[in-house]
Amino acid sequence: MLNYVIRRLFYMVPIIFCVMVITFFLFFGLVNVETMARTQLPPRASQAAIENWLHQRHYDKPLYLNMPGVQRYQAGQPFYDSLFFANIYDLATFNFGDSLATNRHIVTMFKEGAIPSLLVTAPAFFLSLVLAVSFSLFLVYVRASKLDAVGTIFCVMLMSIPVIVYVIICQWVLGNLLRYFPAYGFSLHGFDAARFLALPIAVLILNELGSDTRLYRAIFLEEVRADYVRTASAKGLSPQVALFKHVLKNGMINIITLTVAALPTLILGTLVLEDFFGIPGLGSLSLTSIRTTDYTVVRAVTYAGSLLYLLGLLLTDICYALVDPRIKLK
Repeated sequence: MLNYVIRRLFYMVPIIFCVMVITFFLFFGLVNVETMARTQLPPRASQAAIENWLHQRHYDKPLYLNMPGVQRYQAGQPFYDSLFFANIYDLATFNFGDSLATNRHIVTMFKEGAIPSLLVTAPAFFLSLVLAVSFSLFLVYVRASKLDAVGTIFCVMLMSIPVIVYVIICQWVLGNLLRYFPAYGFSLHGFDAARFLALPIAVLILNELGSDTRLYRAIFLEEVRADYVRTASAKGLSPQVALFKHVLKNGMINIITLTVAALPTLILGTLVLEDFFGIPGLGSLSLTSIRTTDYTVVRAVTYAGSLLYLLGLLLTDICYALVDPRIKLK
């Protein structure tokens, strides 16, 4: 397995390079650096102030190559002394620089926001997964019955309600009227942390439970109709044993694939939820950066999300081998 992991890491290098190039084109190729400066400086900033702002952030270099005839050509400097090569080097070394809006180091901002985001998304992710798998297995066990119909309708109802409705109801009823939990804010001090985290975690679970249960139910139903399950039942294996020993194990391969997409969200937080509940996580940081046109932070979040997704794909293949011994990593 170690050889496979090392080989996959080497395969990821050209993909990561393509991500770097696309990220550079989106944040520097489509947006002029002077326009970037004007969004951060006062409306009537002079050209000298703009040039000084660009020089402080090393944005006063040619865009792609330092060659005669190009804009901002610097004589006596090598051809690779450009924004493109500097951006590739910075992303490869995780040197994201400073925020345009706050002048704080972006890595420090990421470290501060990662803990609040993980405290919300990690419990919600695992609880939602356990509840959805358990509920879907129950619906498969009682399939074609009234309980199955009621459970399916309940899942459709959960899917039909937008997440903002869950936020408003939880904040208004549980936070403001009943005052069971704080409706807004965040704390890391003992029991207060659990009280502040309860509502956003509950909202995330409610938002995912309906769709995940419906999807997992369809996966397990397909496994139930497979020949190996009918053969096991014909040999006298009880439905409960067949469901948990065979159907669950084989269905988990598809579920693992589906949960990979949640990995970037798990680390980077949720944009809307953190903003509504006042959680200073990476999701709130991303949304604030978009509002303030803080290009450096948005670029760093985009690049980090791409890396997390690639690592998730690698983790998925490893989990395949752990769940199903028939799969060999070669």
